[in-house]
Amino acid sequence: MLDVTFLLSAFVTLLVTIGPFETAPVFVGLARHLSPDDRRRTVRRAVVISGLVLIAFALVGKGLLGLLHVSLPALRTAGGVLLFLEAIHLMFSAPPGMSTLNKAEQEEANQPHDISVFPLAFPLIAGPGSLLAVVLLMSQAAGNPWYIAGVLVVLGICLLLTWLSLSSAETLTRLLGVTGSDVIGRISGLLLAALAMQYVFDGLNEGLLKRLG
Repeated sequence: MLDVTFLLSAFVTLLVTIGPFETAPVFVGLARHLSPDDRRRTVRRAVVISGLVLIAFALVGKGLLGLLHVSLPALRTAGGVLLFLEAIHLMFSAPPGMSTLNKAEQEEANQPHDISVFPLAFPLIAGPGSLLAVVLLMSQAAGNPWYIAGVLVVLGICLLLTWLSLSSAETLTRLLGVTGSDVIGRISGLLLAALAMQYVFDGLNEGLLKRLG
């Protein structure tokens, strides 16, 4: 039986780390030189590419960690710490946290070229935070086909919201404004911080139980 609490946790984690509403204002600035048709094609391509990358990480990420001899408790603990750092970025700086662009990336992104792969698909949509989050969620699924399907469905919903957000980015930016975007970023950061600490507690608890057992 699929746990609704797990689905809700997965939805919040992926929604916050993908950050469709926080990415919309960034997209407006990057796509200012594009025609409406080019914007639609760019958004569609970026969402498809980032979706494929996230699904690939969801399906093979755990196996890759196994090859590297990284245990699930270690993954959960380290992942919780990294997600907590992203939560700090969301709460105390401009979004989208770990998916933001550094100065060199910003300069490259502002050049007139196809932005669908870089920086839109990666790192703005499929950034370090969302890639890590999907691997953590799949590890929580523990091979249960219902839970795995649930994670993939939730990922699909978050990508759909991303497509809708970017497709109406200019309208959304006008409605939210700077203050609205900041409020969403800070609330998202608070939720992610709580989830991140839960990952840390679960990882430490599982690791201690294995040692004691």
